[in-house]
Amino acid sequence: MLRMQKAEFVRNTERLAGPLDLELAEGARLALTFPTAREASIVAMMAAAVVKATTGNVFIEEFDPRIQPTQCKRSVGYVPHEIPSFVFSSFERYIEYRAALWSLDPERAVAHAKLLLEQLPGIHESFAYPLAGALIASPRMLVLERPQSVYAKQIFDVAGNCATFSTHISAREAAAFA
Repeated sequence: MLRMQKAEFVRNTERLAGPLDLELAEGARLALTFPTAREASIVAMMAAAVVKATTGNVFIEEFDPRIQPTQCKRSVGYVPHEIPSFVFSSFERYIEYRAALWSLDPERAVAHAKLLLEQLPGIHESFAYPLAGALIASPRMLVLERPQSVYAKQIFDVAGNCATFSTHISAREAAAFA
């Protein structure tokens, strides 16, 4: 499902993430702890094909994000730590944006997302909205960027058999997602 081989993300001459070697099997869970929020975020974005490794390899299913980004993104539901609230005026607008990424019917996507939200009582909307947005296309892998451990059970319940990769800055938080 996800494989990284000596994957690094370098900007100018500064290594911001990696090198990483990891493998996540279909339906499995992997939670990693990083020393900084920046590194945890970058690794999550590499796993979701949002950013590409500058050296090494990343494969999502059998696809390389550098060559086949569209195929990679179709397999992954990415949940960022924060969504920029100023960009989307409503939940529906956010879901329509996410639906467009997968070429989904926006009305059906909004209806599906609302059903998902009903399964996430008690989760703050700043996390529930991106989680619902990530799951509307029934991805094979869910990538969670620094999720809170208090939400782990609900996330796994709603994600079902989806492989789950999460990044954290606390071992305690990571333990809930392992």
